[in-house]
Amino acid sequence: MLNIPNPVINYLLDMILMERSLAYFLVKKDGSLLTWGGDIAKYGFTNLCQGAKINEQAFFLEGLLPLDDIPLFLPHIKTNNGIALDIHLFPSDEGDWVLLLGSTWDDKYISSIQQRFNDFSLSASP
Repeated sequence: MLNIPNPVINYLLDMILMERSLAYFLVKKDGSLLTWGGDIAKYGFTNLCQGAKINEQAFFLEGLLPLDDIPLFLPHIKTNNGIALDIHLFPSDEGDWVLLLGSTWDDKYISSIQQRFNDFSLSASP
């Protein structure tokens, strides 16, 4: 493992917490929601129920859980309310963790690059 100085780790954690709107779920292997936290309301989750099936509360997780002991990363997913996020799923002894990290800035940046490319392609066409 890398030997990373504590100030660097602290900076990265602060950046993630402040700029990426971290939220998380811990889901048992049977699909029931064990716990959650972070900036969960930002992503539209206001009435979560401990013990209820996660796929009934977070439809985008349907078919993704339980994990087969292999982490999964889904970048730039758009929610129904237009929020772009990165979804990280990884297994642990307690269950499967689902991390939600806001990626709206990344999404806007990528969209602007795509738009510039499209504009260039149109102007270069005969």
